[in-house]
Amino acid sequence: QVQLVESGGGLVQPGGSLRLSCVASRSIFSINAMGWYRQAPGKERELVATFMSGSITKFGDSVRGRVTISRDNAKNTVYLQMDSLKPEDTAVYYCNAITTDGSTSWGLGTQVTVSP
Repeated sequence: QVQLVESGGGLVQPGGSLRLSCVASRSIFSINAMGWYRQAPGKERELVATFMSGSITKFGDSVRGRVTISRDNAKNTVYLQMDSLKPEDTAVYYCNAITTDGSTSWGLGTQVTVSP
């Protein structure tokens, strides 16, 4: 497994932007998949954006066009840039990684609140 630490959450007004960071405890170069999910109160955890094998990316329908996922292998970090934020984007955002042996790891999450 790999340990994941998220940061960058906070309170932002509608229409604003945030960049989340997820730092892994080891090289992400060989991690099979790594990305972001979110969970709002009373709702199931859902995909925001993730890197699949290689550089293939996948986005959740509710955020497509408003988020960008990027990675810095040298820093073992994956970023989530979120723009045009809406109140319905309010959730705890979790970093996820799936290693080549199939193990899944989750971070503790970072709260994002979109409110006037």
